[in-house]
Amino acid sequence: MSQAQATPVYTSKDAILGALAASKITLDEASKQLDALVKAKPNRLYVKVSAKGALSVYGLQRLPVTLYKQQWQKLKEFMPEIDAFIVANESKLSVK
Repeated sequence: MSQAQATPVYTSKDAILGALAASKITLDEASKQLDALVKAKPNRLYVKVSAKGALSVYGLQRLPVTLYKQQWQKLKEFMPEIDAFIVANESKLSVK
């Protein structure tokens, strides 16, 4: 008796879609793996360079936060003021 081969597990969306395109896995298997990938990493932050050369941060909200390099640098310099504002307004701010 031969054992059924286990479906390979892919760890990225691109790998799953590539395996699907190469007919290594079925559409149902790809769908299950994509669902598991999303559930496994719900709050993971990551960055990408957009098509227009901006930096996009994914994982903070539904859509990415996208700013150009100079905007990120300005925001980074402004962080002490943001931190102070958060401390001063702690009781008014919601936590999600």
